[in-house]
Amino acid sequence: MIRLRFLLLIILTFTLQAPAFSCTTTIAGKNATADGSVMVSHSDDGLSDASLVFVPAMDHAPGSMRPVFYSNESLGFKPEWGGTQTHRLITRGRGPVYDKKGLPASIPLGFIPQVAHTYAYFDANYGIMNEHQLTIGECTDLAKVHPEPEPGKRIFYSSELSRVALERTKTSREAVKLMGGLIETYGYYGTGETLLVGDPNEGWVMEMAGCDMDGSGGVWVAQRVPDDKTFVAANQFRIREIDPNSPDIMFSKNIFEIAEKKGWWKPSDGKLDFAKVYGDGEFHHPYYSLRRVWRAMSLLAPSLGLSPWAEDAFTKDYPFAVKPDKKVTVEDIAAIHRDNYDGTEFDLTVGLAAGPFGNPTRYEGNAESVADSEGKLTTLVGEFERPLDIYRCVYSYVAQSRSWLPDEVGGVLWFGPDRPSTNALLPFYCGMADLPKEIQQANILDLRMDSVWSAFNFVANYCTIKWSYMIKDIREVREEVEKRAFAVQDLLETNAVELLKKGRVAEARKMLTVYCSENTVEVLDAWHKLAERLYVKYNDGYLNTAEEIGQPLFYPSWWLEKVGYGNGPTDYRKKK
Repeated sequence: MIRLRFLLLIILTFTLQAPAFSCTTTIAGKNATADGSVMVSHSDDGLSDASLVFVPAMDHAPGSMRPVFYSNESLGFKPEWGGTQTHRLITRGRGPVYDKKGLPASIPLGFIPQVAHTYAYFDANYGIMNEHQLTIGECTDLAKVHPEPEPGKRIFYSSELSRVALERTKTSREAVKLMGGLIETYGYYGTGETLLVGDPNEGWVMEMAGCDMDGSGGVWVAQRVPDDKTFVAANQFRIREIDPNSPDIMFSKNIFEIAEKKGWWKPSDGKLDFAKVYGDGEFHHPYYSLRRVWRAMSLLAPSLGLSPWAEDAFTKDYPFAVKPDKKVTVEDIAAIHRDNYDGTEFDLTVGLAAGPFGNPTRYEGNAESVADSEGKLTTLVGEFERPLDIYRCVYSYVAQSRSWLPDEVGGVLWFGPDRPSTNALLPFYCGMADLPKEIQQANILDLRMDSVWSAFNFVANYCTIKWSYMIKDIREVREEVEKRAFAVQDLLETNAVELLKKGRVAEARKMLTVYCSENTVEVLDAWHKLAERLYVKYNDGYLNTAEEIGQPLFYPSWWLEKVGYGNGPTDYRKKK
């Protein structure tokens, strides 16, 4: 595995500058899922800190203050606020994993009054799930204004908002109201944001934006997701007209005043369209967001016959949420995040750009510039389709909140480090006493044998050499480990519930912790073996088996024709 370490470090050197945001997120109501759970999913699509961290419940002294830290996810790395590009947070106040000795500590933007007790939760680049089954998903949006942070004026971004909500609330309504109040009181900076907030009974979409570069405050709006529908967001505001009289809408007190003051809207225009008034279209280019929304909705409800083509960025062709043709499972939601427009006119596994071996990876270029022969910077013209399954994803997950089970068992996070199409989902219950170290260690510049992210990331990158062959091997192993986890789920949960009924809470938590930790180690071992198997099996581009080494996996004829294979040296005469 020494050779694997060397290779991965080379790969990371060339990919470290990838954008730190651009995500896809979904939420399914309890009547839209096969088992009655509320599901929240999220893919975090930017090369950054990929660790899943356990933040324990804590008691706090009266009068203490909670620090609010800057997030690299908001406007990029800013060294003046401490920390590093590879570690999202360095502090002593949030459990042992964030206490990184020898590294520059994160510097607070400000402080808010602390509460007496904070709940345990799973944390990543955004807060994910707390011990009461409250779950959060996220995507970054393009707003009209992206203010800089400023102590005393603008100290909150969505990442810290999500963590405070998980620390202090049990329901999605409470979380939305708390985060909205924090925006109004302490100010908001950074990009526009969408947060999906779910609990065992309902789900909400919350969207937020800064007001201006110099002022304080911010604006926000939230809309309830119907229980029988599924919502999708992909780097674009999705809440449209605000009905002040609707019980399924919440919004900031200043949302109409600010829009009118800025000249973005007036009452005579009719209901305020949040996406159009406060948003600025799609994130990078046409269809960067809309194509993913179309694809996800089409996978959920093909009967709607939605068109992949829209008039403009603010189309209303795609509804706020769709009722799926069949009730969805964890596997169904995971499949959305693993999609590369397979079988559609946008299929990234076919065509010249996919190469001879159907590689859906499309490295981004238009976000940067390239140098011409004279060294001048020239902006590239053109784009590739932006898939749901993107090569630079650092983690994805599907979180379930289930009302009929005790919190300790009801909340389960199916977490997959790295690229969705090449990862496997690992279960972690919100009643666990801790997370295994193998999932909490994910430094992108440190290939560790005891890191699930390192193993998954290596396999994902190596697979791009001969994707059409290797992806079959990966799916085989993934299916095996995920089926095993789903198969033991009922028995594990039944035993844990029995312990809880008897008041043996510590034993139940220990059982969940031990199982999830052992499963993580088993999956890590399976991925190490998979990496070694792929390396040997496809060494030097051949197929190597016990029966025969050096079996050719040659290029397909269509590709050879496209690249001019026929013009090669087949005789001693110069080709005309």
